Amino acid sequence: MGKTETAETYLRPEIIQKVSRLDLRARFIVQGFLAGLHSSPYQGFSSEFSEHRRYAVGDDIKDLDWNVYARTDRYYIKRFHAETNMRCYLVLDASESMAYTYRQEFTKLDYAICLAASIGYLMVHQQDAVGLVTFDEEPTGFLPAKSKLKHLSDILGMLARAHRHRKTNLPKALHNVAEIIPKRSMVMIFTDLLAEPEAVIESLHHVRYRGHDVIIFQVLDEAEAGFPFSRLTRFVDPETGEHLDVDALAIRDSYLEEMRRFVEHYRRKCYEARIDFVQVDTSMSFDRALLPYLASRKARF
Repeated sequence: MGKTETAETYLRPEIIQKVSRLDLRARFIVQGFLAGLHSSPYQGFSSEFSEHRRYAVGDDIKDLDWNVYARTDRYYIKRFHAETNMRCYLVLDASESMAYTYRQEFTKLDYAICLAASIGYLMVHQQDAVGLVTFDEEPTGFLPAKSKLKHLSDILGMLARAHRHRKTNLPKALHNVAEIIPKRSMVMIFTDLLAEPEAVIESLHHVRYRGHDVIIFQVLDEAEAGFPFSRLTRFVDPETGEHLDVDALAIRDSYLEEMRRFVEHYRRKCYEARIDFVQVDTSMSFDRALLPYLASRKARF
């Protein structure tokens, strides 16, 4: 079994959920992810976070690195520390909707927490500043962005305590998030997006208007994404308790088509707003969920 296959095997949610502590889950995921990268097109990702960028018109020539020019015959600018590091806020939907799971103990919220923790772990070890916002009907927790290794413990601690399970008001919460995050940052939002799309898109425009780059991780349960039901099934709204009994097999094709349209609508609107959109579900290995983050980070340098 090769490195990539091993990493993919051990980054499955059903394996990660057996690790009890969140800090160990995050380290396990990141180390497995990095091991897998050695056999992927991203194998040079550490060196991609280089200390140089190509010269552009308007740059001060005193910042040219002549040693690099002598080796490459190209003009490169030496970056300053503030230019090479990012400021990021992890924004986690910890509402009742995220507590859903079909057949495994790993809920959407558990998956989102592990994904956010892993990105926080990865960024702090790249000396990026990371903050955290948790929300349900409104923001419920806030940590300012810092790059200290000790700050990672605070991030992981708040994530581990994020299981409050109250109703959500996604548009209202995101409008509040737009107001409380200071300075220009990368904002990574982890949510199922199960709300009226137009109101959510309006709130995301508010976040963008504040000058932030935005990545949406839409986290769905595997059953929401694939609809494995095939008999008379009772579906219960986790927030209201209302239920509906239906012949699942009879509506399966209609459901999947409606879900496809729902997701594509979000994807298109996010693209128009210059927001990165990533869809994951709770059956996906964590390396597949982390690659879009890596691609987005690389694109910004």
